[in-house]
Amino acid sequence: MSDKFVINGNRELTGTIEVRGSKNAAGPCLAAVLLTKEECIIDNLPLIEDIKNTIGVLESMGVKTEWIGERKLKLKAESVNPENINLQNVSKTRMSVVLFGSLIGRVKDFKISSPGGDVIGLRPITVQLKALEKIGAHIEKEGSVYHIWRDELQGREIILGEFSPTATEALMMAAVLAKGKTLIKGAASELSVQDLSKMLVSMGAKINWLGSHTIEIEGVESLHGCEHSVEPDHLEAGTFIVAGALTPGRVVVKNINFDYLDLFLYKLEEMGVNLDRGENQITVFYSPFIKPVRAQALPHPGFPTDLLPIIIPLLIKAQGKSLVHDPLYENRLGYMHELRKMGGDLEIVDPHRAFIFGPKNLEGTSVNSLDVRAGAVLILAGLMANGKTVINDIFHIDRGYENIEERLQKLGADIKRISS
Repeated sequence: MSDKFVINGNRELTGTIEVRGSKNAAGPCLAAVLLTKEECIIDNLPLIEDIKNTIGVLESMGVKTEWIGERKLKLKAESVNPENINLQNVSKTRMSVVLFGSLIGRVKDFKISSPGGDVIGLRPITVQLKALEKIGAHIEKEGSVYHIWRDELQGREIILGEFSPTATEALMMAAVLAKGKTLIKGAASELSVQDLSKMLVSMGAKINWLGSHTIEIEGVESLHGCEHSVEPDHLEAGTFIVAGALTPGRVVVKNINFDYLDLFLYKLEEMGVNLDRGENQITVFYSPFIKPVRAQALPHPGFPTDLLPIIIPLLIKAQGKSLVHDPLYENRLGYMHELRKMGGDLEIVDPHRAFIFGPKNLEGTSVNSLDVRAGAVLILAGLMANGKTVINDIFHIDRGYENIEERLQKLGADIKRISS
């Protein structure tokens, strides 16, 4: 059985909390070390399950690793043997799909299992596979394992069928060592893509952004080692900002990259959340009077899909009816059934849209974490609810948030992990 969180709500939160490195950026940056035999150092890694699994996959193939700081890892992929890859770890995390791109750039033939991740709807990797095929990869699926091989990777113009961060990242890593020029149109521009781009450039790649969604890559003969620090996680920052708004007190959220929070903060201000923005930090004050809004998730620079669930507890407090729309994932709204158990008045209109009627007071009860962000939503709901909330299946939360209970305890939250 999984561990549980037990939260006694309605506690004042006061103090400072620091944002860790981005989960979604750290995975591709780790995968990129396969593209060179030289030593790479990656700093500001979040110590979460998805990243630990990714490191385990690299080590299983022969990558030498050494922790030289609390969140600073030295890696050297001098020799890589994909035949020894830990397929079980690959299947535990969605971000392992980016290994398709770095491995095809490093070796000519390998097998890898289907990636895992949150069950939030149909998440085929068709776009990723088609992009790699266009650049010269051959791909066959054998049960749950993909056999991927190539002779020579050749740059060309590629139009992605959707703004997919993982497809963009995998293609970028394959293209940096391909012959000639690759032009990626319809590229995603999320934090993880841009952070990977910075790391690849520091390794000697020739990458040029032509606007927000077009990337030009000139292939090079080889890449060298580098030192790179992962960008702070804007999704974690958003979670803690909402926690400060929901509960009495005053919370300072530090180490924020505002470039990826523009629409999120705009929407919070529209709701009436009390914020004081500083340099790389935000002070959040208890915001008891919330206005209803309409919010839609869109690719960057739009409202982040992973932050749409995070604002739902605020909308439960709002004075009126709100509408949220996530066109990307048809099972994303499953957490709303759990919020209903706590007394939330939410109506799922279709798999992508829901109404939230407020204001409602939540009451603690037993709920289930369905994925990373759903788990974070339930923590937020538990912090604002009356009585005791028990959150089951918190392994999902551990995949995306580092020691979240300990960090919230330092702010004054009454949250405990109960080990099975």
